[in-house]
Amino acid sequence: MINEKNTAVKGKAFVLTNGMLHKVDAKTSHGLIRGSSRFKIEAVIDTVSFGKDAGEVLDGIHRDIPIYSNLKKAIQDVGKPDYCIIGLATVGGILPQSIEETLKEAILNRISIINGLHDLLSNRDDLVKLAKENDVQLIDIRKPKPFNKLPFWTPEVYNVTCPIIAVLGTDCAVGKRTTAKYIIHACEESGLKAEMIYTGQTGWMQGFKYGFIFDATLNDFVSGELSNAIITAYKYEKPDFIFLEGQSSLRNPSGPGGAEFLLSGNAKHVILVHEIKREYYDENPAWGKLNSVESEIQLIESYGANVIALMLNTRDCSGLEIEQARKTYKNALRIPVISPLEEGVNAIIPELLNIKKQ
Repeated sequence: MINEKNTAVKGKAFVLTNGMLHKVDAKTSHGLIRGSSRFKIEAVIDTVSFGKDAGEVLDGIHRDIPIYSNLKKAIQDVGKPDYCIIGLATVGGILPQSIEETLKEAILNRISIINGLHDLLSNRDDLVKLAKENDVQLIDIRKPKPFNKLPFWTPEVYNVTCPIIAVLGTDCAVGKRTTAKYIIHACEESGLKAEMIYTGQTGWMQGFKYGFIFDATLNDFVSGELSNAIITAYKYEKPDFIFLEGQSSLRNPSGPGGAEFLLSGNAKHVILVHEIKREYYDENPAWGKLNSVESEIQLIESYGANVIALMLNTRDCSGLEIEQARKTYKNALRIPVISPLEEGVNAIIPELLNIKKQ
């Protein structure tokens, strides 16, 4: 989990999206706009979508989060927040140079910065100096934990008796965390207790209690952090279900991930997320075409897990295209096929109850 001193971090926040709110690279901001129990998001700073409501830009749902073109105007209208959050998840986790002036402006206004990128602010001497002068924090969520605080994998995870369900994707940035969050909420509405193990910076920002930052963890200890989070959540919460937030995908060449959840996390059930119109890994033709959903399910089954549902990311799809995709996959796979943004995820509850009875 994140450094203990940061577990109390919470308050009002602005999200900085650097003109990319409408793009996949701003998926951290998308998660925060959809909801956070750690931060109250009061405004988004975006030089392209300003003047609109952030929720309406994201998915057409008004959420009363105004978008401003600059920090000064946002502070004038909304008031000064406790934090400015860098709401980007760029390729390679690099901090865009064009956002640095806004960060300096925030620090000069005595606003602390939350950074979820690999590009650590604590390595920037100019920003560190400015933060000290203005008595604010630079909080790097992806700063690796000290070696002596990293747990190694333990077979105690096999003693967790509630179903462990991995939410995996056919690629990165297809909606795994959002889907998991929706399922947690649906479980709560149905009187079921569920916990999500976050594995990325946005899950921590949204306020989930148990987890770690997968790609900021020494490789030898990823399985240990995962099993430790599962065991701890089970011990203290006694949930009906534990959901694991997947990262990347089993076959994304830039960062394959998924086997850890199935093997080290002992997840015997999988909810698979797929973007209907995506053709290439990370939308980059040079990285190769996505494998079919059917072959992805076969690969998951080879690890000893079963796929209980397919969730569809319907970005840029018409209503007819969504219905056709849902029908095609349902006929081919014979499992529930759900488009969360259009219909919610309540249809997964009967499947979960069946698993619970086993």
